[in-house]
Amino acid sequence: MDETQLSNLHLTVAAIVERQGQFLVVEELAGGQLVINQPAGHVEPGEELADAVIREVKEETAWTFEPTAIIGAYLWTHPVSGEQFLRAVYHGDVCSHDSDQPLDEGILRNLWLTAEDLLKRKPQLRSPMVMRAIDDYLAGIRHPVNMYQHIAVEQLAEKAAVV
Repeated sequence: MDETQLSNLHLTVAAIVERQGQFLVVEELAGGQLVINQPAGHVEPGEELADAVIREVKEETAWTFEPTAIIGAYLWTHPVSGEQFLRAVYHGDVCSHDSDQPLDEGILRNLWLTAEDLLKRKPQLRSPMVMRAIDDYLAGIRHPVNMYQHIAVEQLAEKAAVV
């Protein structure tokens, strides 16, 4: 992978929260269009994936998210911009809601929609990753939250000193 490809790679996380057959999604403005997405966003430098998804859910929905599993990792290339998105999708539960918290810029509202509702609104989905992750969740795919390991720069330096 060359430098141009790396500069076009975005590391993101998303959350699947299901309650009584409905999924927590956000309605947002992206690129001037109204789209539907899971609560999702970019991982900040040095941030753990699980911490990023907890933060993003809180910022976009005002819900406190507790990850319980990883559904999968999805790589998608935007057909127009050529940007690549590597998305780690977590499943979990929400336990409290702060109705006074303002939502992230661009987020218009939260919705609870069934998989059927989402299929009917497929043209509005932000990317194909949204429905693919829901399909994998409904198929029962679950991986342990600890299957992903964050290796900090300090740990690499310690390891290099031992070798």
